[in-house]
Amino acid sequence: MQAISRMRGIEHIDESKCIYCGKCLNACPFGAIFEISQVFDVLHRIRKGEAGGWRIVGSVHLGQFKTTIEQVYGALKQVGFTDVIEVAQGAMDTVSNEAHELIEKLEEGQKFMTTSCCPSYIELVNKHIPAMKPYVSGTGSPMYYAARIAKEKYPDAKVVFIGPCVAKRKEAQRDEAVDFIMTFEEVASVLAGLDIQMEQAKPYSMSFTSVREAHGFAQAGGVMGAVKAYLKEEADKINAVQVANLDKKAIGALRAYAKSGKAPGQFIEVMACEGGCITGPCSHNEITAGKRQLTQELAKRKETY
Repeated sequence: MQAISRMRGIEHIDESKCIYCGKCLNACPFGAIFEISQVFDVLHRIRKGEAGGWRIVGSVHLGQFKTTIEQVYGALKQVGFTDVIEVAQGAMDTVSNEAHELIEKLEEGQKFMTTSCCPSYIELVNKHIPAMKPYVSGTGSPMYYAARIAKEKYPDAKVVFIGPCVAKRKEAQRDEAVDFIMTFEEVASVLAGLDIQMEQAKPYSMSFTSVREAHGFAQAGGVMGAVKAYLKEEADKINAVQVANLDKKAIGALRAYAKSGKAPGQFIEVMACEGGCITGPCSHNEITAGKRQLTQELAKRKETY
């Protein structure tokens, strides 16, 4: 599944093979691989909105910036976003829909079902393991549902999803409710450029309170744990396993599951990044610190299924 090849001395990324996992971004020692940013498009529309009524809604999740999450939201409001919606709110829709779908599929006799919220995994299935398609959940990702929550609240808004993922740009191209994608790295650069200090930002609190498990989607095992928590006693009869890090071994195992129609569990959580989204290629926080901060933030959340 080699997506990068050399042609006439120049490295070339084969779009027909690339799953947009972003590993090459971090692996290249020269920084020669980069993504096409939409930062200036977003900032232009925010400026335009100040005069012409455009509204920008941002969507973010925990564990990236070394301050309170309310101050992160407040800093985004200072940038000019009309509102901020937590991806965790969308994740709650993903959890409920995926849980019901899982039970339904198992009752119909299907041996297993995989998650569907990692866009790199979806690209992997579409391009390299088409036999897996019948086993992939049809439920939308947290971004999918969060964007629709934003559009329902602000029908004329431009929706900006903020996250650590390169593949979300590809997912957004197929989603009419998402207008732009920004990474956490880009947000940090924008704040620095506008001289906005997060630690001094006026805290902005959410009007909707998401459950702890929905906030935990960003870590490996988070989706699996949330679905099992939602199902409560029904989850006792379901064996769930996780695949976090789409390396050769993991891809080989997924191919085997698809070919045989059998897997070590009935519910398989698949994430392209080792450790989950918290270690995504465009994360802002250092990986270990990000994981620690996410754990601390989750411990503060009292709402649960």
